[in-house]
Amino acid sequence: MPGSRQESALVEVDSNIWILEGDTVSFYGFCYPTRCVIIRLPSGKLWVWSPIALTPAVRQQIDALGTPTHLVSPNKIHHLFLQDWKAAWQEARFWGPQSTIPKRTDLAFEPALDEAVPDAFESVIDMVRFSGSPVMDELVFLHRPSATVILADLSEHFSEGFLHRHWKPWQRWIAGLWGIVEGKGYAPLEWRLSFFDRRKARTCRDRILAWSPERVIMAHGVWQPGNGTAFLRQALAWV
Repeated sequence: MPGSRQESALVEVDSNIWILEGDTVSFYGFCYPTRCVIIRLPSGKLWVWSPIALTPAVRQQIDALGTPTHLVSPNKIHHLFLQDWKAAWQEARFWGPQSTIPKRTDLAFEPALDEAVPDAFESVIDMVRFSGSPVMDELVFLHRPSATVILADLSEHFSEGFLHRHWKPWQRWIAGLWGIVEGKGYAPLEWRLSFFDRRKARTCRDRILAWSPERVIMAHGVWQPGNGTAFLRQALAWV
């Protein structure tokens, strides 16, 4: 995908959890920022969610934190750069939902993540597979020590500034109509419409809200350093 390059910026969210910002990429003509989350497990191993483009600057900052051991694709869209990270850290293991695995037959995934959290995540990460759609699902994670929920596309929370810099006027109109803007943070409309089994989706939502998170990090948009539970109630109100 074509994209625009920016200086990667490592942000410490809390003890043993960081955000690393990546380039913007084009997704069906819409410009999306990229972001990965790095968690240092109790063993010192790194758990990396939605790896971004592996530039020299990214590699340098990751090496300063430790060694990536777990590379996680949260849904079937977030998988673009996995092979580059595997080439750099060959002992790393791939994790993802069943929907991702057939898209990347070039990569050897661990058994598909569904309900059970692997022992390899060392008891500091919880997980809900957000289901109810025949075509889309997503793994939602909680970093327990920091009370941080990690979402991919179940919440898109674009700032007005980002949209004005990167999206055309008609695209900004769509963003507002769909509620993927700061203050709402909904999933894209086509995602929401695909969730025919709302009862199942509501069960997943309620499990996530029961975590009572303090922070919420999403792949695209303004992440929430506080009031995480209130934010998620708003972002998942469509369910």
